[in-house]
Amino acid sequence: MAVASRLDTGLAFTNVLLPTLAKGVIVRRSGVTALAEKVQADALAVATVKRFRARYGPEPLRLRVTGRSIALVLDASDAARLLADSPEPFRLDTVEKRAALDHFQPHGVLISSGEERAARRRFNERVLHPDKIDAEGIVRDEVDLLLRHARSTGALTWDAFARAWWRAARRIVLGSGARDDHEVTDLLRQLRGNANWAYLHPKRKRLRERFEARLREHVERGEAGSIAGLGDPDEVVGQAPHWLFAFDAAGIVTMRALAIGGEGHAGIWESARLWPTTPVILRESTEPTDWHGTWLPAGTTFIVFAPYFHRDRDRLPYADEYAPRIWPLPAEPGIVPFSGGPGACPGRDLVLVAGGTALEVLRPHLEVPVLRAPLPATLNHFGLSFVTRK
Repeated sequence: MAVASRLDTGLAFTNVLLPTLAKGVIVRRSGVTALAEKVQADALAVATVKRFRARYGPEPLRLRVTGRSIALVLDASDAARLLADSPEPFRLDTVEKRAALDHFQPHGVLISSGEERAARRRFNERVLHPDKIDAEGIVRDEVDLLLRHARSTGALTWDAFARAWWRAARRIVLGSGARDDHEVTDLLRQLRGNANWAYLHPKRKRLRERFEARLREHVERGEAGSIAGLGDPDEVVGQAPHWLFAFDAAGIVTMRALAIGGEGHAGIWESARLWPTTPVILRESTEPTDWHGTWLPAGTTFIVFAPYFHRDRDRLPYADEYAPRIWPLPAEPGIVPFSGGPGACPGRDLVLVAGGTALEVLRPHLEVPVLRAPLPATLNHFGLSFVTRK
C-alpha cells in the first residue's frame, strides 16, 4: 500500500479536505460556498483524487499525518466495503464527527456506539417512515403558499424556499404547533455554526440547554401527525436535532434538483449524486484491518470523498449530466448519495417523499431547468433563482 509524499498529503488537504470544511460541513457558509462555485472547487478536488489514483494505484492511500493513521479511499469496491462493514469494524462515530455533532446532538445516533447506537438506530428506522406521517400533505401545504409568494414577486429565491421548507420541516418533526417557531431552528443553527469548528470551538452549554428546553416543549405535546408523536419524549429529544439538521440538507438537495429540472424521487437522488451534501464520509477502524495484503492499525481514519466516486468522467459517462435512468440501483457501488450499508440514512425515504413532492408542485410553475450539461462540479444553492411562469 502506497504512502503519499508530503507534497501530495498537502494537496489532499488543500485541494480536497480544507475546501470542504471551509464551505461548512454542519451548516453551509454562504460566502465561502459562492466563492467555491466561482472557482469550481470540487472540480479541482476530483481531479486531485484522480491524479492520486493514477500515481499510486487503486488501494487506499495513506496520508503522512504525524500521530494519526489516515487513508484516502481510491476504489469504489473499498468504499463499499467500508460502508457495508459498519459499525464493526468500521465505526461511524469518528473522532472528528463526535467533536462536531456533540455541540448540538450529544445523544444522536451518528455519534453513538455499541448497544446504545443499535437501540437509537432502531428507533430512527421505526419513526422515519413517510407512511407514519403525512409528509406529502404538509409539504404541499407549504409549497402552495410559497408559490403564491413567488408569483407575486415573479421569482422563487433560495431565501423564500428555505423559509417555506423550514416551516414544513418543523411541522413534520415537531407538529403544526411548531410551524412558526423560528426560534427553535435559529437556536439550532447557532449551535450548528459552532459545530462547524468541531473541537476548535468551546461548547455553549447554556445555548444548548435553551434549545433543548424549547425543543422539549414541542415534543411533549406529542402532536398526532408528527414524528414527535411517534415515540417517547426523551428518545425524540435526543434524535430530533439530527432530524432537523438533515432537513436542511434535504432542502438544499431539493433546490438544486429544481435547477436541473429534476422530477420525483430520481430528481432528488440525482441532485444528491451530483452535489453530495455529505461530500466526505468518514469511518474509523476498531481493530487492525487487512487491505490488499497491508494491515492498517486500529484507529485508522478512512476518508471516502463522494464527489470523486460520483463525478469521475473517466468511469461514468453520465458524470456531469442529469441521469435519472440510473436509479434506484446504480451499477456503480461508489455512488452513495445517502451513504450505504448499516449506516445509510434512515430517513432517506422521508426525504425522497418530501423533496419529490416539492418538485412536483413547483416544477410546472417555474422556468426550469436553469442548468444544462455539462453540469458544474460546485453549485451555490444560495444563489439559485427561478422565474415563475405566467
